[in-house]
Amino acid sequence: MKIQSLGHVVLKVRDQKRAEQFYNGVLGMPIVARFDRLNMTFFSLGNHHDFAIAAIGDDAPAPVKDGVGLAHVAFKIGDELAVLKSAKTELEAAGIAAVAADHGVSKSLYFSDPDGNQVELYIDQSDSWRRDPQTVAAYTPLEL
Repeated sequence: MKIQSLGHVVLKVRDQKRAEQFYNGVLGMPIVARFDRLNMTFFSLGNHHDFAIAAIGDDAPAPVKDGVGLAHVAFKIGDELAVLKSAKTELEAAGIAAVAADHGVSKSLYFSDPDGNQVELYIDQSDSWRRDPQTVAAYTPLEL
C-alpha cells in the first residue's frame, strides 16, 4: 500500500454554527456542504472537501493538552511573510491571540478555535527539507 496524499481532516467541535462562523467567517474557508443528520459541515480548499467539522454537543469535554489525539491542524496561507503578518492582524482584530514560530522551512501562527482545538496557519519559506528532511523539525520563536 502507498498513501498518495492526505485527503481530509474531520475535527470534532461542540457547536456546528459557532465552528462554521470561525472556520468560514474568521478563516474564510468556503463551505461546500452540510450533512445535517450527523451535524457536519464540509469545507473546500480546492478539492471536493479538504476539511470538515462534526458537532458532538455543547457538553462535550474540551481537548486535553496532554491526551492522545490530534495536536493541531495546519493550513497553508501563502509564501510571503506579509501574508502571515496580515493574518496575525486579522486574528487579533477578531480577538484571537496567536503565537508565531519559525520552523526554517515555514513560518507559522498557532492559536485555538472556539473549542480549544489547536490551529496553525503557515507560509512556506524554503524547500531545504527536500535535501535534508530533518530541517522540518526546527523551531524558533518568531516576533511578527
